[in-house]
Amino acid sequence: MVTANLCSSDLSSASDKVNHHGLSLKLMKRHIPNELLIVVENWLSSCDACVKWKEVWSVCFEVNFGVRPGSLLSPYLFRDVANLNDCYKRSYADDILLIAVTLSALESLLRASESELQFLDMSINVKKSSCI
Repeated sequence: MVTANLCSSDLSSASDKVNHHGLSLKLMKRHIPNELLIVVENWLSSCDACVKWKEVWSVCFEVNFGVRPGSLLSPYLFRDVANLNDCYKRSYADDILLIAVTLSALESLLRASESELQFLDMSINVKKSSCI
């Protein structure tokens, strides 16, 4: 009989806080074609927004963090699957599921994920996360 240890994590405001530079580096590690990387970088770098309250519009401002949550591309940018020595990591949008056969392996996987999230200026929402 094999034991499965699980950790389900929810990222705090994932689509709002992702660092564009960190995301570009992560996509480079996935070896996506340079042409696609340039398109994604241009898409993220040329994002302006403004706020509408009643009938009044604010001055437009540049958005340097986050991805467009309504975009079909946004979940793909966060999707990740890894299999490392009987440890599994699946992530999609703002949810991460870690699976390991031992508690120490799960802790190592959680620490590695936490380190990567810090690099991307993101954090885990502990109120919506649990381990079993």
